[in-house]
This record gives sequence, structure tokens and C-alpha cells, in this order.
Amino acid sequence: MRIGFDAKRAFANKTGLGNYSRFVLEALTTFQPEHDYLAYTPKNRQNLFPAFPESAIHFPESFLDKKLSPYWRYSSITNQLKKDHIEVFHGLSNEIPQRLQKVGIRSVVTIHDLIFERLPHLFKSIDRMIYRHKFKSACERADVVIAISEQTKRDLIELYDIERSKIQVIYQDCNPVFKEKKSQYETDQILSLYDIQEPYILSVGTLEERKNQHRLVEAFAALKNREFNLLLIGKPTPYIQTIKDCIARFGLEKQVKLLHNAPTEHLPALYQRAEIFAYISIYEGFGIPVLEALHSGTPVLAARGSCLEEAGGPGGLYADPYQTKDISHQLKTLMNDAFLRKSLIVAGQEHIAQFTGEHIARQLADIYKSLT
Repeated sequence: MRIGFDAKRAFANKTGLGNYSRFVLEALTTFQPEHDYLAYTPKNRQNLFPAFPESAIHFPESFLDKKLSPYWRYSSITNQLKKDHIEVFHGLSNEIPQRLQKVGIRSVVTIHDLIFERLPHLFKSIDRMIYRHKFKSACERADVVIAISEQTKRDLIELYDIERSKIQVIYQDCNPVFKEKKSQYETDQILSLYDIQEPYILSVGTLEERKNQHRLVEAFAALKNREFNLLLIGKPTPYIQTIKDCIARFGLEKQVKLLHNAPTEHLPALYQRAEIFAYISIYEGFGIPVLEALHSGTPVLAARGSCLEEAGGPGGLYADPYQTKDISHQLKTLMNDAFLRKSLIVAGQEHIAQFTGEHIARQLADIYKSLT
């Protein structure tokens, strides 16, 4: 079977949709190698996915398609897919090109989240309009819609009226680096590099309003605990000023640390040495940092109300992301109960078995086979 993929994100995005695209392609080529997998992308200049066979990467062919790559991905790529004898095309990042059905190519699209619909005030109106058109159109035209969580499936049914039977939930896993146990020496070196004092609570995610870090700081402040520290790691946005104001208001400059440029290869050590991982984002499509924590053997405090309870399962406690008192209460419970933390670690290790690349590759291959 010849399967094509909209793989732009795999070769252009370092996080998020890029991680998902690389995970899917790597899992399929590793665990379902009997099929031909062709990745279509406008360019490959960042060396983000050297493991993927170069001979299977396809670019725009005509001069016009090279100059108008968005149009190529939206429409004219279909002619190229037909010429390449693609049987199934999988849009890995919320969209598929036009006319696939007309040329006899079956299609699958992965929808990651509808955050722009649930939290519209965080997006420009023009962006919401574009996303809505792309996502809804792709869902209506695709033969199968993959949702990366039950929450996303519910959103697709409620907001876009997509037929329930058309949607299949298939989870994803995190970067394999988080599954490697680091030595005491390695983790000591990383903590020393960033001058991190133990014990600490870790939170990883873009420092933006939706991730809700200022309420985590407020909840931490309410505990008046002078033993623990709080480490916030993420790309800064203008919202960082809200976080800094909160830190200053409670006089936590010595206990709360902000890091913006920690590379991925340093994160496993920081996860593994943390006592607690806190991720109280208001809304997510899945919540990969929760999986990173569980693979690292770190108990989780996450938010209720979207998909994070799916990601963390019995490996964490959960709080209302809008209620500082609830967040503070659950934090205190975890901080004061070492036995509970250990039991959550054990439960989390069992929970993440369902997110293995082998299991997910088999699920995807079954879908592709069902369409041919």
C-alpha cells in the first residue's frame, strides 16, 4: 500500500504539530514497514527529521507550485499524488487537499484540537475564520477523522456536527528522549547549569494566557511553603509580564524561576529530578507535557475540564484551572504526601503503556487498510 502524508510540519516545526508528525511517520516506518510511506513537504531545510528516508520525501515539482507552496498543499498536490499512485493520503495537521475523492484517493485527517473555538478571545478573528474553514472542510471531506483525544472528538461532534462513527480516537506519545533514565551525574550537571535548587515543582509550556501559569504561582504562594521551589519553563509571550507581576506581588523572586531557552535534551533531567509536575492549562487538545512527566517518573497535577485527565489518567491529581484554592489544595496534598507521589508514579507507568509507538502504528495501519 502506498500512503502519502502532508508532512510539512514534520520538516518545519520543532514542537507541537511537528512532534506529532515525526512521531507518526517514525512509528509507521519502524513498526509497519511493509507499506510505502511518502512524505510531502514544500521544503526540508532545518534537518529536524534526519531519520526519515530522503528518497521518500517529495517536494513541489513545477515552478509555480514551488513559488506558491500554500496553494500546492491546498489543491495542486492532488495531481502529484495521483501520479505517484498514492492510495491513501493522511493530513497530519488538521487539513487535506481538495479533489482527493475525485481522483480516487482515500483520505484521513488528524484533528488536534478546536481551542480556537473554545477560547476565541485568544485568536485573531481572521485566524479563526481560516482555521474553521480548513478544519471543518477537511473533516467533511475525509473518509476517516482521527481525533487525538476523546475531548477533541466531543468538540468535533458538538461544534462541527461531524458524524460520530467517522471519528476514531488515536492517542500519541512524546519524544523518546523522555523515556531514557538519566544518571545522577547527568542530572546534577543540568541542575547546576541552571542553578536550580531542590525540591522543586516543574511546569513546562509556552508562557501564555491559556497555560495559566499565573494561577499556578498564586496557588504556590498561598501555601507559604519555604522548602519547595517552582520552576516555569517555556517560550515567553507578552503574558510573561502577568507572571512576573504575580511573582513580585507575593515576594517569590527567590522561589520561582523562569527559564526560556532550555533545549529539549536538557528537559528529561529537569523532569526526572522534579518532585511534582504541574500543568494547569485551561484547555488542551491532548497535553504531551503530561506524558513527558509520566515517562520521567514524576507525579502530575493537571487541570480538569479538557483532555488532561485522559493524558494523565491515574498518574495524577486534577484541579479546576480557574480555582486557585483548588489548585493550591491539590498541590499541598502532593507536596505533603511522599507515599501518594510514589503510588501515582506507579499508576502513571501502567497508564502510558497505551501510548506506545507500536500500538499506535498498528491502529493507524488498520485504518489505512480498511480504506483500500
